[in-house]
Amino acid sequence: MVLETLNPMHYNITSLIPDTMPVATVPILILMCFLFLIWNHEETSSIPGPGYCMGIGPLISHGRFLWMGVGNACNYYNKTYGEFVRVWISGEETFIISK
Repeated sequence: MVLETLNPMHYNITSLIPDTMPVATVPILILMCFLFLIWNHEETSSIPGPGYCMGIGPLISHGRFLWMGVGNACNYYNKTYGEFVRVWISGEETFIISK
């Protein structure tokens, strides 16, 4: 009796899932993807700098400032993007202006 309950062939997994599940799942997934795209859409800025990319850009730029220090990170961004750069420090948009 114990071996019969542990046998994976004993249970039919398709009988546990209702037939309407795939029909209801597709519109919900499409709606979630659409809302995710709207939530992450950001108008492109004319100021150069690392992209936002779902919040990863601010994390990377803040980590670079913590890891390299303010002076070295500013020099890195100035070499990469030019003399007027938009970055994020502690989650706030910050502009670096140098020549």
